[in-house]
Amino acid sequence: MESFKPLALLLLFLLPITTVTGWGVDGHFTTCKIAQGRLTQAAADAVNHLLPEYAEGDLASLCSWADHVKFRYHWSSPLHYIDTPDDLCTYQYNRDCKDEDGTMGRCVAGAIKNYTTQLQDYGKQTSQYNLTEALLFLSHFIGDIHQPLHVGFTTDRGGNTINVHWFTRKAVLHHVWDDSIIETAEERFYNSDVETLIDAIQTNITKEWADQVQIWEKCSRNQITCPNIYATEGINAACNWAYKGVGNDSVLGDDYFLSRLPIVNWRLAQGGVRLAATLNGIFG
Repeated sequence: MESFKPLALLLLFLLPITTVTGWGVDGHFTTCKIAQGRLTQAAADAVNHLLPEYAEGDLASLCSWADHVKFRYHWSSPLHYIDTPDDLCTYQYNRDCKDEDGTMGRCVAGAIKNYTTQLQDYGKQTSQYNLTEALLFLSHFIGDIHQPLHVGFTTDRGGNTINVHWFTRKAVLHHVWDDSIIETAEERFYNSDVETLIDAIQTNITKEWADQVQIWEKCSRNQITCPNIYATEGINAACNWAYKGVGNDSVLGDDYFLSRLPIVNWRLAQGGVRLAATLNGIFG
């Protein structure tokens, strides 16, 4: 197993998080739980080998790790999202996947490509990479890129500067998609239990969406993962669902919640299926 410091990680979880996350804890947990149930034996063995012992083989338990190390790995913050030009509703890798200094690949799509490549070192006698951290980053970032507002507009920072009311509570639009829709669904429909939510999404994957799964898993040109496709879907979902009809001080109630919940569940399912397909492709 790659070197990893349990005490350091424990301290990370005890410290407050001040930066904006991708899917909230339950969203990332859901994506990784779906993925782990779809792994081949070879991939499951590799994941179990790379996870620190205290995870007890549960990838989902560490799926939010990348959010908790932003204050230590400051360079990782831009890797969680993509800023696209306001109102164009399009994504282009060469235009959008770079940091403020113009360094290419500095976005969530570039990060997915990078950590996929790093993990292909698994099984070699030596590697220059920390493959445990590569696994945790990749698992998290595939979740992030499926949250529509992680491929959002530049000026409002993916909905972070759009103030709304989620029913009666003040929020920002980005947080609504990270957490509020999922939490409200859990409260109303799933006995406030994320595992029950996961079971419902799993049922849809095997029944209602079964004909879509192979499409989700495939990449062009036999690539192991295809984040540019995921990002294009993300900005389309952001424009058609997240941003649509919303402005500063909008009150988002049942109409918004009930019409957007299926999109959230759809993207969580896609993220889980694609994370599994990526790990299966990496580890054989």
